[in-house]
Amino acid sequence: MSGSPRSDRHGRSGATVLPEKVLEEIETHLKARERRREELADRARRLRRLSQVAMTEVHAGTSTPSWFEEIREETAKLAEFLRTEGHGDSGLALDGLQEAVEALLLAAVVNREPLPGPRELGVEPEPYLLGLGDLAGEVRRLALRALTVGEVDEAERYLAWLDGLLLTLLRFDAPRSIVAMKPKQDAARGIVERTRGDVALARALERARLPRTVEGGT
Repeated sequence: MSGSPRSDRHGRSGATVLPEKVLEEIETHLKARERRREELADRARRLRRLSQVAMTEVHAGTSTPSWFEEIREETAKLAEFLRTEGHGDSGLALDGLQEAVEALLLAAVVNREPLPGPRELGVEPEPYLLGLGDLAGEVRRLALRALTVGEVDEAERYLAWLDGLLLTLLRFDAPRSIVAMKPKQDAARGIVERTRGDVALARALERARLPRTVEGGT
């Protein structure tokens, strides 16, 4: 027998082509996946908000290590959830993981520490690379902040770091269907050139303000 007569939620009646047990198993699966998707989206949103606040605090000079410890913890948990229960729905978590990677890498830059890799953060390479690409904008903000207080040497250090970041990003040439690196590379290239211009102008102005030596004296 293919199934039993029943009325569906739309009031239609007749025999289904699958046994009731199979239909119920499919419905249970779909409902469970819907719950997992809701949980996944909620966790990703929380992680994204936490990361955004932490980066804002970095630029305000008020961040604390505890912020980034929490982000790192939540990132690892979310990535593990994707690998176990949330596989197949990773797109829902991409923004959250990408933002978290960006925040954790920014903390490393500010603290002059080596950047942690995807394995150290517990994430897949795809969200890691997207977060790495977005880091260019945050480092530019650090350079501009240095320029506003007259720290041209510090701004030049950030510019050199941006040059290295761009070189790193340009190494990856994956299809957009795997990871959309081209927009990140193009954006980083523009950021580097604008920052180079800002630093060059600041250096020129700094030199123009230096006291000139009088011929035959100091």
